[in-house]
Amino acid sequence: MSVDFNALAQQFCNFYYDQFDKDRSQLGNLYRDSSMMTFESTQTQGAAAIVEKLASLPFAKVSHRISTLDAQPASPNGDVLVMVTGELLVDEEQRPQRYSQCFHLIPDSGSYYVLNDLFRLNYG
Repeated sequence: MSVDFNALAQQFCNFYYDQFDKDRSQLGNLYRDSSMMTFESTQTQGAAAIVEKLASLPFAKVSHRISTLDAQPASPNGDVLVMVTGELLVDEEQRPQRYSQCFHLIPDSGSYYVLNDLFRLNYG
């Protein structure tokens, strides 16, 4: 069964950022114990630790806007690599910050989970 990796990436990102912006503490089901997130230069491993890191970020409100979204099949097993660039607004800030984020999605019982999550703010 071949998966439409572009549609999958779009659906995943819509869900991920919508949930992140509403309540990022609820993102744990997208990760596993083997998952790793690099947020700026901090590496965190495991679903519980990743959610703890996300929940501890120093802002109350956040809004993501996707500018570009690229996806590629990453292995014969159905993995998908997703590269996102966009802008985010935090709390009462008026100027958006640009960011890049990369996800490595792994198929799991008819769904997908995030094995790798790399996030970086883009200054400049």
